[in-house]
Amino acid sequence: MKKFKLLVLSIMFITFVMESCIAQDAEPEPDFPPKREFRAVWIATVDNIDWPSSKNLIPGEQQQEFSNLLDFHKKVGMNAVFVQVRAAGDAFYAKSPEPWSEWLTGRQGKQPEPMWDPLDFMVKEAHKRGLEFHAWLNLNRLVHKSSTSVSAENISRLHPEWILTYDGYKLFDFGIPEVRQFITDMTVNVARNYDVDGIHFDDYFYPYATPGQVIQDDASFRKYGEGYTSKADWRRHNVDLLVKQIHDALTELNPRLKFGISPFGVWRNKDRDAEGSKTYGALASYDDLFADSRKWIKEGWIDYIAPQVYFSSGFSRVPYRNLVDWWKENSYGRHLYIGMGAYRVGYKDRDSHWSNPAEIPNQVRYFREIESEGAIFFSSRSLKGNSLGFVDSLRRDFFKYPALVPAMPWKDHIPPLAPKSLKATLMSNLSIELTWDKPDAAADGDGAWYYVIYRFPPDEKPTAYDPRRIIGMCYEGEKFVDNNIESGKKYVYYITAVDRLHNEGRPIGPLRIEVFDQKLVRF
Repeated sequence: MKKFKLLVLSIMFITFVMESCIAQDAEPEPDFPPKREFRAVWIATVDNIDWPSSKNLIPGEQQQEFSNLLDFHKKVGMNAVFVQVRAAGDAFYAKSPEPWSEWLTGRQGKQPEPMWDPLDFMVKEAHKRGLEFHAWLNLNRLVHKSSTSVSAENISRLHPEWILTYDGYKLFDFGIPEVRQFITDMTVNVARNYDVDGIHFDDYFYPYATPGQVIQDDASFRKYGEGYTSKADWRRHNVDLLVKQIHDALTELNPRLKFGISPFGVWRNKDRDAEGSKTYGALASYDDLFADSRKWIKEGWIDYIAPQVYFSSGFSRVPYRNLVDWWKENSYGRHLYIGMGAYRVGYKDRDSHWSNPAEIPNQVRYFREIESEGAIFFSSRSLKGNSLGFVDSLRRDFFKYPALVPAMPWKDHIPPLAPKSLKATLMSNLSIELTWDKPDAAADGDGAWYYVIYRFPPDEKPTAYDPRRIIGMCYEGEKFVDNNIESGKKYVYYITAVDRLHNEGRPIGPLRIEVFDQKLVRF
């Protein structure tokens, strides 16, 4: 529609000198919804769990499905997605030493027709919607139980000496130094070639125990286990070496890239270790998967931990609250994102508490109460299914208002400068178009990654604390149209710039205008 300018108000840069305008340093009022909260979802590709819905779709259908998924999760209130781009010795991206995934093209090693790069597409689509994109890699699997084809280029065939066979799977032997180097190189390759916001690993290190199965790593223990009398301690040491090696390599490549892991929820039970959680789980990450998950965050090797707290509040052996409390006490200044078992809602199993529609809402209330930085929901399919209406609760209540991703000051603590030259134009369809200029570079060279647009009633003191006053976020360009306008009303705006690590700068504004008789008047 052709636009007709009725009146343009040009407002030069105004320094709104108030400490309270720096959102990340402020303490919000108790009744405000969270201004910053990590709200994410896992999108699993293995066995076509979440995306693509079938291994036989053509690229155009896969692209449309993924775009629709992002639109859905954005409407629910999410601000990040974790997409599984390495499911089992394979790749959902073109620039990979490993073969194309069978769950993308129908046969492992077969390239898409017509050719496209899914990871490049997915990152761009996520960023267009203001969603962080974390590349989720499974680091131990080479052949999955459900695999129907294994490429000649699969590492299990190129390097059979690196491989453990366990319960129908082909897995990496972490005790071999060349294996750890290959995994590190594979991970860095993704970070180097794609504009991802983070690298993410799940809970698969050494395998979950299966009755009658034994991990056959005696040979590598004899060769590389010098100084260890306990194979369990040696296995934990191998995983520690791998996590630190990947951390160091990613930091060298891009110190601002986020790196995190989602381990099994229980580190150790208190009956095994006085420093463990008040739980009595049958499994523990430390003892059964040889993954010392608490150590990684204590040492600062990861930027966040997302323990899979897939237990209900009423489950006596591993109560949700006990485990969340323990992780909050053991997050060591890094971010804690609670892994939420959305897939369990409404399903009949031994834990009947999941049949309660209030279970997920109550869990959200509790992780906010203990001031966790947010949550990741498993998985996309479960959110789409909306069992017992729990997603309606997220969309209409808990995630009703937008939230910025929490900042990571140990990576970047310098906010961007304010935008410049804020202007307002009344359009013919009774909407207000706000335009501004990019801010100058901050001290660290950062500009704006996106902008936050606030609107206030005329009798309210403008503040960046309250997300209820955010009417939009602008991810492309320097323009925003406010369509919710009434003649005769007064509006107060200001706009902030936010950098890639979500530091928010001071605003430009306030810009005070009244819509009066088909024109704008400054008041």
